[in-house]
Amino acid sequence: MHIIDRRVVIASLLASSAIVTPTFAQTATTAAPTTAPQTTAPPTIAAPTPDATAPQAGEYEGDIVVTAQKRDQNIQAVPISIQAIGTKRLDDLNISNFNQYTQLLPSVSFQTTQPGSTVVYMRGVASGGDGNHSGPLPSVGTYLDEQPVTTIGGTLDVHIYDIARIESLAGPQGTLYGASSEAGTIRIITNKPDTSDFYGRVDGEVNSVKSGGIGSKIEGMLNMPLSESAALRVVGFYQRDAGFIDNVAGCRSYLPEPTATSCTSANGGVVVDNAAFVRKNYNDTETYGGRAALKVDLDSNWTVTPTVLYQEQRNHGTYGYDPKVGDLQVQHFFPEFRRDRFIQGALTIEGKVGNWDVTYAGAYLDRKTYTSSDYTDYAEAYDSAYSSVGGLAGYFYYQDNAGRTIDPRQKIIGTDHFKKTSQELRVASPVEDRFRIVAGAFYQRQTNAIFQDYQIANLGTAVSVNGSPGTLWLTKQKRVDKDYAMFGEASFDILPNLTATAGGRAYIYDNSLIGFYGFGRNPAVDPDDGRPYTATPFNAAGSSQTGVAGCYLANGQTLREAYLSGGDTSTLLPAAVSGSPCTNLATYTTTGLIPKKTQGQGATYRFNLTFKPTDTVMAYATFSRGFRPGGINRRGDVAPYDADFLTNYELGLKTTLFERLRFNASIYQQAWDKFQFSFLGLNSFTIIQNGPNARIRGAEADANFSTGGLSLTAAAAYTDAKTRSDLCATQICSGDGTDVLAPSGTRLPITPRFKASGTARYSMPIGTAKAYIQGLVAHQSSASADIRLAQAATLGRLQAYTTGNASVGAEVSNFTFEVFVQNLWDERAQLSRYQQCGTCSQRTYIVTSTPRTIGLRAGAKF
Repeated sequence: MHIIDRRVVIASLLASSAIVTPTFAQTATTAAPTTAPQTTAPPTIAAPTPDATAPQAGEYEGDIVVTAQKRDQNIQAVPISIQAIGTKRLDDLNISNFNQYTQLLPSVSFQTTQPGSTVVYMRGVASGGDGNHSGPLPSVGTYLDEQPVTTIGGTLDVHIYDIARIESLAGPQGTLYGASSEAGTIRIITNKPDTSDFYGRVDGEVNSVKSGGIGSKIEGMLNMPLSESAALRVVGFYQRDAGFIDNVAGCRSYLPEPTATSCTSANGGVVVDNAAFVRKNYNDTETYGGRAALKVDLDSNWTVTPTVLYQEQRNHGTYGYDPKVGDLQVQHFFPEFRRDRFIQGALTIEGKVGNWDVTYAGAYLDRKTYTSSDYTDYAEAYDSAYSSVGGLAGYFYYQDNAGRTIDPRQKIIGTDHFKKTSQELRVASPVEDRFRIVAGAFYQRQTNAIFQDYQIANLGTAVSVNGSPGTLWLTKQKRVDKDYAMFGEASFDILPNLTATAGGRAYIYDNSLIGFYGFGRNPAVDPDDGRPYTATPFNAAGSSQTGVAGCYLANGQTLREAYLSGGDTSTLLPAAVSGSPCTNLATYTTTGLIPKKTQGQGATYRFNLTFKPTDTVMAYATFSRGFRPGGINRRGDVAPYDADFLTNYELGLKTTLFERLRFNASIYQQAWDKFQFSFLGLNSFTIIQNGPNARIRGAEADANFSTGGLSLTAAAAYTDAKTRSDLCATQICSGDGTDVLAPSGTRLPITPRFKASGTARYSMPIGTAKAYIQGLVAHQSSASADIRLAQAATLGRLQAYTTGNASVGAEVSNFTFEVFVQNLWDERAQLSRYQQCGTCSQRTYIVTSTPRTIGLRAGAKF
C-alpha cells in the first residue's frame, strides 16, 4: 500500500507542474554562470563570447563552471583531466541514467548485472569481480552535490533530471575526495533553488523496444520563490523501461536422469520445468522518486541548503541472456526481482568568515535492497561435477524430513541495508590571492546489514541451517567502514602565468565485520557419542567444517574443535547478529565476541605545476596518489586484505582556439600497487586478496566545436593496463608456476583498450519554430571479462561494439517535440558477462544494451 501512496505523491507533483499556466510565470535561466570568478591566478582561461546573432545549436562546453577543486572554476581553468556534461547537453541527449551518461565519458568503464547493480572503473583500474556486499570498497567515488554517495554494493543509479552538470574527474582524487576516489570521482550536481522567479517544466516520453515492450517516462520540476531570501525546488519522476529478454520454456533433470535438460523422468530422478515463469519481455524496470531542495539566504554571506532525495527502483526478471538458449532468451525457474530504495537527507551551509569561504556538507544515506535470484545453475553444475558418485542425489543429503530425495534447485533471497553518514568542514582563502589554500576535515561511517538466504524447498529441518528450515546456506553479517581525514591544498603564483600547487590528505580507516556464514549443523545426538551436534548427516552438504561447526563456544573453542577433541559441545555463544544461529566470524575475547577489524593510516598527496602561456592555452603536469582502504574477508578463515594505492604521473593541455573550438588532451602513467583482487572461491564464496602490481598507460582527449547552428563534440581514451608480475591463487606465489592465475603482462579486465564517442547537433529556424537534428555514435573495443586466464576463457570476451542514436525535433515557444531512435542498428552491445557461481561455467550470461528503441518525447516550460 505504501508503494501506491508514493506513486500518488509523485503523480500529484507532476500534475501540479503540468496545470500551472504560463500567465503566472516566465521562463527563467538556471544554467551555471558562464564565466568563472575574476582572479589574478593563472589558471583562468577567458571564455570566448558567442556571436549573439547566430543561432546557438548547443551549449558551448568550454563555458561550464565546475567545482571539482572545491571552488567555482571555468572547466578550462582546472588543471586535471575533467569532463563535464552540462544541463543543456543532458537535456538534448535525454540522459536519465548511469549507462547513458557513461557513454560520453571515455575514461569510465563498468560491470553490471542489472540496473542499480553496477561497479564503476576509471582509467583501467579494474581487477574484476567487485560489487559484492562484502567486497572491497569502490575505486571510484560518486558524489551527489557536496555529499559522497559511494556505497559498497554498487553505484547509486541516481535518476538524471534537472541536473546542472555531471563532472568526471579522472585519476587519483585522494587529496580532496579521499578514500574510494583512488582512480577518479564522478559528481552529479543538481540545479539549485532560485529566488529570482517562479518557473517549472514537465517532460514526457513513450517508446517501443524492438521485440520488446512499451516504455514510458514522465518528469516534472517546480522552482518556487518563498521570499526574497528563500526558494524551494522540487522534482518528481516516474520511468518504466520495457523488457526485451524472454524467459522461455525449459526443463532441468538430475541424476540418475541421462541428460541435464530432459523433460521426462526415465530413471526415477528429479525432473522440473519452468512453465509457471515463462514470460515475454521478462526484464522490465520501474524507477520513481523525487527530490526537494530548500535554499535560505540567512544574510548576504550565509546560505543554508537542506535537500532530500527519495528514489525506488524495481527490476523484474534477469538482465543477462543465455546465448545457449537463444538471442535475448533465458530458462529460469524461480521468481527474479530486485528492489532498490534509497533516501538521502543532506545539508550544505556556505558562508564567509572575513573574506574566507566556509563550507559544511553533511548527509545521511539509507539504502535498502531486496532481491530474489534463481540459482538453478548451481545445482546443474554440481550435479555434473559429482556425476561419478551419483550427482547431488548420490553425494549430498538434499532430503526432506522423511529422508526422501528432493528437488535440489536453490533460490537466493537477499537483503542489504546500507547506512552512510558523512560530514565535511572546509575553508578556502580568497581566490584572488597570490597564495591560496583549501583545507578541511572529513568523517564518514557506513554500515551494511547483510542477509543472504540460499533456500531449497522442503529441505529437512535437521539438514537445514539451525532455526531456518529450508535454508541450505545463510549469511547474516554486519559490516562497518569508518574513515577519518584531514586535507589541504595550497597554490602559489610563482609568476603571473605559472602556478605551483601542493596538497595532502592524512587518513585513518577502521573497518570491521561480524556475524555468521555457512551451513547448519544437525543438533541431534549420536547415540555412540552422547553429545549434541554429533549426529550425521551434519547438514545437506555433509560439511563438517563450515557454518555452525565454526561457531564459538563459551570457552573460546569452536564447535568443531570441541567435537574433535571430545569436549563439551552444548554451550554455543548467542548470535552476535540477530537472525543467525550463532557466530563464526568474530574475534573471541574473555568478555565476549567482538568484530574482526582491520585498521590503517597514512597520507596521499598531489603536486601540480600549471603554465598558461596565453589566455587560451594552459598546460599542466601532475603527480598524485590515491588509495582504497583494506578490509575483512567475510570468510573467517581467510586473512584480511590490505589497502591498495595508485600513483599517477600526468601531462595535460587545455586550449580554446578560434573562439569556438575547445580541445583538451592528457597522457598519463599509473602504478597500481598490490591491487585488491576479488573472486569466487571455495563454495562460490567471495574472497578478496592483494594481487601483484600493475602498470597503466593511457591518453585522453575531448573536443567541442560550435558555430552557427552546428555543435560538435567528441571524446576518446586509449588505455593500456597490464600486470607487472604473476597473479597467483595465494598472495605469495609458490614459485613453481602451478598456482599462476594470470602471468605477468596480462591485461587488466573490463576496460577496453579504446573507447570513443561523438555527438552532432544542427538547428535551424523554421518559421516560429527552432528545428534540430541530432546524432550520437559510441564505440569501444573488446575487453577481457576476467583477469584470470582460465575463467576469462570460459566467460568469453566482451566484444567490441558501435552504437548510434538519432533524433529530430523542434522547439516552439516553450514547447518541445522530438522523435528519436536509440541503438539505431540494433547492436548487441555487451556490457558485462557473468556466471551464477564459481563452478557454473556451463552457462555464461551476457548483459546487453537495450535493442533498437523508437520513441516520442514532448515537454513544456512555464
